Amino acid sequence: MTKVFQRLVLSIVILLSGCYEQKRDCDKFVEGTFMSEVVIDDVVYKSKFYRTLNLQIETFNNVTDSASVRWINPCEYVLSTINPKNRSEEKPVLIKILSTTDDSYTFEYNFVGESLKQTGRATKVD
Repeated sequence: MTKVFQRLVLSIVILLSGCYEQKRDCDKFVEGTFMSEVVIDDVVYKSKFYRTLNLQIETFNNVTDSASVRWINPCEYVLSTINPKNRSEEKPVLIKILSTTDDSYTFEYNFVGESLKQTGRATKVD
């Protein structure tokens, strides 16, 4: 009887955890000023950006760049550098908001058409 009860409890826990969906209130992160952190190979990269519905202006390592923003749905958008300086900057970047809190969101991103994805976190500062 004890094993049956344990299996039942374990089954319920697995079933309920599979139904859990992370909070995604993406609408409040469409526009504003944000600080972003991305970790690549144990190095933390920070940037600050301002985004409107159609434009994102980002400063990273004292270099400011602009990108057009095309929203696919409320939680996914594509950034395309407006004045690319090299081939790498010509590639659009797909960003997907994975989860949100009151003032931040976790996201994954990759170059459009490529499978390697990275994750990061952006915090709204205004």
